[in-house]
Amino acid sequence: MKLAVVGATGLVGSEILEVLAEHDFPFDELLLVASERSAGKKIEYKGKEFTVIGLSQAVAEKPDIAIFSAGGDTSKEWAPKFAEAGTIVVDNSSAWRMDPTKKLVVPEINAKDLKIDDRIIANPNCSTIQMVLALSKLRDRYGIKRVVVSTYQSVTGSGIKAVNQLMDERAGTEGEKCYPHKIDLNVLPHIDVFQENGYTKEEMKMINETKKIFNDPTIQVTATTVRIPVMGGHSESLNVEFKEDFDLQEVKDILAATPGVIVEDDVANNVYPMPMNAHKRDEVFVGRLRRDESQPNTLNMWVVADNLRKGAATNAVQIAEYLVEHSMV
Repeated sequence: MKLAVVGATGLVGSEILEVLAEHDFPFDELLLVASERSAGKKIEYKGKEFTVIGLSQAVAEKPDIAIFSAGGDTSKEWAPKFAEAGTIVVDNSSAWRMDPTKKLVVPEINAKDLKIDDRIIANPNCSTIQMVLALSKLRDRYGIKRVVVSTYQSVTGSGIKAVNQLMDERAGTEGEKCYPHKIDLNVLPHIDVFQENGYTKEEMKMINETKKIFNDPTIQVTATTVRIPVMGGHSESLNVEFKEDFDLQEVKDILAATPGVIVEDDVANNVYPMPMNAHKRDEVFVGRLRRDESQPNTLNMWVVADNLRKGAATNAVQIAEYLVEHSMV
């Protein structure tokens, strides 16, 4: 087993290496890959030092699996080259998510749809992953008509440049800017670029990816995505209209039994999900479960996850684990 991590020097790449170590992912050879300008850098993994190599050399090495987290342009150019060399690519970017020939996978929901000839597999958007995982078993039980989601997203979702902007502003120093406005002590209702319909690209990702993951074009989703000055993870307020009525205790039981979900819902003791507690955790946390008293069959819920973990690195590693466990590589 030869495993490549493409984008190994970035925020998500570093997180992938942490998750691989924690999950004790089985491989015989590890290739750490980045742009040519990063080739030659040294990265430590499990006490051993590895030298970063460029993309051309990595393709020539013909890894069995390559986990990509190097941006959409890199994925568009290089994922097909790896695939042609016989590698299965698990891609974290948005490059292939809505390609009808590529699977968009959250392992707990639809890894069973993967086939041996799927050579490029797309990892969904971070905010989509935590939402659909929290909803998956509830949808199986009650059916879902419509979801209204508002997100409260960590600056880590924008990469190290955004983290540095927040820290610079907090320290009162000048530095490189990621956002068009100050982020410290502020809230930006603006993630990714605005589209002609007035929604941002991030909002449209949540809408379109949810339909594809659930293989259900009838499910209605509307989203408002917001950047806030935190670093632990993304939070989401969901208003979910089911096709059938529900029992609130049964909802809690279903969520508690959903793989990868942890229920934190004890408001009497101020227990509810928060990004600072989700940080460095693989699970999706759900709480503030309550009926929407303004219309029938509708549930309000609060969903939190570390966007660099289940929203990116963990989900990608879990896809790779599924491929290994099912002898698809």
